[in-house]
Amino acid sequence: MTHLQGSSSSLKRKRQDLAIVSESLTDAERVLYNLIHSKKDMGIWTGDMKRETNLPDSIVKKCLKLLQSKNLIKDVVNIQNKGRKHYMAAEFEPSKEITGGDWYNQGRLDTEFINLVKDVCLKYIFRQKVATRDGVLEWSRKSGVFRVEVTTQQIDEILRALVLDDDIVEVKSTGFGDFSSVPVGRICYICKSKGGIRGEQKSGAMASIPCGVCPRINSCTPDGIISPRTCVYYQKWLDF
Repeated sequence: MTHLQGSSSSLKRKRQDLAIVSESLTDAERVLYNLIHSKKDMGIWTGDMKRETNLPDSIVKKCLKLLQSKNLIKDVVNIQNKGRKHYMAAEFEPSKEITGGDWYNQGRLDTEFINLVKDVCLKYIFRQKVATRDGVLEWSRKSGVFRVEVTTQQIDEILRALVLDDDIVEVKSTGFGDFSSVPVGRICYICKSKGGIRGEQKSGAMASIPCGVCPRINSCTPDGIISPRTCVYYQKWLDF
């Protein structure tokens, strides 16, 4: 069977299913359901239903309740107009125009998830010293650090936000030193935040390591009792 034949068969089955559904409905329910179904993943506001069907308000409300009880339609939150009742056929998933996109959850901006992705990306860049967008994306998917799979667009948006927050810097690879693993000219990111933690004050290189705030720094020598080799804090910093 060709792809065209497969698509044709699928469309035929959907039309048959729709016909079966329509037979079990009253005239008013059928008119309303067909209208809602025709809007697909965009759905429709109850005010537009009344205007397009010319059905009385009481009939529309009754039909919506019955169609929901039969699991034929569902109400969804329209991010553009949260106060309006919005419905779509149960078989469709709301479009991004309705939900607000990947960063929204049930009509609300998911700030907790956004901050989690920001923190994880920043930590990864800090540990890698230099990271590309593709590197961050591949690591996030392989590690399974998120409950859901993040998209390329989401990682792009998070990296742009971190740049604007002054937590990371967008640069082009030189191909040397820390950039040796990244092709010359490729866009990549380096961390500005101390310890890879968002919101912390940026500081000089000496202050970013334990030695910069150690009260015994004047007694520390390479071969002494107090030395980098025996310092647990220094080792933890290296391991991080």
